[in-house]
Amino acid sequence: MPAARAHIRTLLTGLGPVSGFGIGINPLWEGLCSGATAIRPITAFDASGFETPVAATLLPEHLDIRSIVPKNYRKATKVMARDIELAVAAALSAVQAAGLTTKGTAEGTPPTIPPDRFGCHIGAGLIPADSDELASAMLTSRTAEGGFDPGEWGRTGMANLTPLWLLKYLPNMLACHVTIIHDCQGPSNTITCAEASGGLSIGESVRVIRRGDADACLSGGAESKVNYMGLLRQTFAKRLAKVAAGSSGAGVVRPFDAAATGTILGEGGGMLIIESARSVERRGAKPLAEIAGFAALQCLCTDTVGVALDGAGEDIAAAIECALADAKARPDEIDAIVPLGSGIPSVDAAEADALRRVFGLRAASVPIVTVAPQVGICGAGTSALAACVGAQCLVTQRLPARLNASGSANFGLDADARAACDAKLRTVLVTTTGMGGQTSAIVLRRVA
Repeated sequence: MPAARAHIRTLLTGLGPVSGFGIGINPLWEGLCSGATAIRPITAFDASGFETPVAATLLPEHLDIRSIVPKNYRKATKVMARDIELAVAAALSAVQAAGLTTKGTAEGTPPTIPPDRFGCHIGAGLIPADSDELASAMLTSRTAEGGFDPGEWGRTGMANLTPLWLLKYLPNMLACHVTIIHDCQGPSNTITCAEASGGLSIGESVRVIRRGDADACLSGGAESKVNYMGLLRQTFAKRLAKVAAGSSGAGVVRPFDAAATGTILGEGGGMLIIESARSVERRGAKPLAEIAGFAALQCLCTDTVGVALDGAGEDIAAAIECALADAKARPDEIDAIVPLGSGIPSVDAAEADALRRVFGLRAASVPIVTVAPQVGICGAGTSALAACVGAQCLVTQRLPARLNASGSANFGLDADARAACDAKLRTVLVTTTGMGGQTSAIVLRRVA
């Protein structure tokens, strides 16, 4: 990094989370602090055959994509998969929260950020194909006995998919739609590293701004695994908790608890507006927090898939230590931590090991913020949603409620269930390790 540019500070000016509580920081924060949960029975499809027929989903009234996009862009909603809708909604929320004017908010009005200085980096999942669309095409690819014929699929079956089918599901289409709507012509990228994707995208934006290639970026991630394929994959990976038929699942996710049996999926994520300090000063905006440090590291996954993270604590710790070094911060300066806290036993154990390595005995007294029991694990949007929560903790000087867990002292952590409370917070660590072993670590600092 050129020495002349290394000092560029990156500030958060807009938070746009999307979760089972709704769109925007207010419904999310109110839900988290009140101790509510967005986990509910899945209604978008028949999930009764699954061991985990619940998820933290948005209600229908939360998201009407046609009312969110500009009128001249409504035809494009026909090729928006659920993940794209979530990203577009989150981006608009972030832009509005930051007080920005873009092509997507006021056509014909000069934008706040010059388009060629406005970047976009979004974490995404991997082709969340609609099962009904695939099934209707597969029905035309059967053998005489009624089975599936791969050869016939190649010859005629694929041709029965809608012509623009792939444009709904390619991972880069989230950033594609967001950049078109808001006219982000600066550096753009898509990152697909499971739950760490959103955090890695934030880091990408930070580095782009630090090297002077953009004044601001829309950054984060979004995903919904609440579909047949997503739920099936996570079930096979043995990451989900079993939920009894008829149960709401509200008390199932137990982060850093010896009795934990797995996690529950959610849909959502978050987009954030990240700006250089000069851009913030120039437009007279009020920053919410500073992204003081960032780092990423790949954990060794002995199973090659990243489902089993036993022994990964050293690698996660290294990512955290690098982020602290980037922020020029000491471990004893961290006032709260927002980890993945999924309730998946092996992942929780690896995270706890990492935190003990970095913070030593002090790990037991640093408050842990856990959101999975309330909004689930939102795939590629998970770490961006966590970043929104961490920033809001600094803004409000408050820690949200924690649900379900007990006995976290056995992990050497402070993560037991309790009500929301006021706290004196200066620096917050947000760290997420995704399926596959990629870890992002972000140090957020309060702006006086």
